[in-house]
Amino acid sequence: VSWSARDDLGKVSLVGAGMKSHPGVAAKTFATLEAAGIDAPVVSTSPIKIACHVPSADVDRAVQALHEAFELG
Repeated sequence: VSWSARDDLGKVSLVGAGMKSHPGVAAKTFATLEAAGIDAPVVSTSPIKIACHVPSADVDRAVQALHEAFELG
C-alpha cells in the first residue's frame, strides 16, 4: 500500500439528489473548470456528489465559475 498527501489543494463539491436525474452535471463541471483555467487533479464522485480538488489559490474562482455555470446565484 502506498499513499501520498497534498496540502496545496482545496475541495469544491457539488451536492444534490437531483444529480441522479440530470445527466451531464459532471461534464458541465469539468468543462466549466477547464474554461476557467482551473486544474482538478483529484476528483471523487458518488450518485449525489462531485468533489473536485483544485489548487488552493483557485478555490474561490472555481466556486464562482460553478455558481455562474449552474445559475446558483
